[in-house]
Amino acid sequence: MGRAFEYRRAAKEKRWDKMSRLFPRLAKTITMAAKEGGPDPEMNASLRTAIQNAKAQNMPKDNIDAAIKRASGADAEDYIEVTFEGKGPHGVLLFIECATDNNNRVVANIKSYFNKDKVGASLVPNGSLEFMFSRNAVFEIEKTEGMDIEELELELIDAGMEEIEENEGFIYVYGDYTNFGSLSKKLEEMKIDVKSASLKRFATTPVEFTDEQMTDIEKLIDKIEEDDDVQAVYTNIA
Repeated sequence: MGRAFEYRRAAKEKRWDKMSRLFPRLAKTITMAAKEGGPDPEMNASLRTAIQNAKAQNMPKDNIDAAIKRASGADAEDYIEVTFEGKGPHGVLLFIECATDNNNRVVANIKSYFNKDKVGASLVPNGSLEFMFSRNAVFEIEKTEGMDIEELELELIDAGMEEIEENEGFIYVYGDYTNFGSLSKKLEEMKIDVKSASLKRFATTPVEFTDEQMTDIEKLIDKIEEDDDVQAVYTNIA
């Protein structure tokens, strides 16, 4: 069947693998938001954002509805949010965000990934790397015909916007994480359709690594990201 078929199959398998990890994480976020603020997205801004992000990733409606329903079930899990900080192979910095119903399990698992790494990975006390990452609210907007980015910038500055950029038909709005709510509210008031909205961490001093070093680094990151309790892994890779 040739290389083209093998390439397409590999690409498709990679996409399926990504969705198999992504959808449960999105569902967990929806369930947490629904349990904390109620199942009605009209009355729960966090749930509304979680649903919006799930739809942006083409998560089926049945999955979304099931995640909301799970929050009000008698056996609904109580998730807690946990973070870990560490140094990986070749000095790469890792900031790991988790949501779990079993703190002992996630602590043991994350420790094991670092302990088993053969290229010098180690966990560090929480707070050690906090200053190496900035936490930002990020909004992705599909640019529509007639949308004026300069006008949008002026409207959003008072809501806490720090930076705005356009790239390949999308507009990205950035602000400090403390301004997530005010920016989200302002975009809603302006009736702007936000494709996704999230809190992300960005390295303050990104570092370049060689291809050989990246092979070691990616092995550890892949292992961590396979864990069901892990929601996101941030690094200082340039």
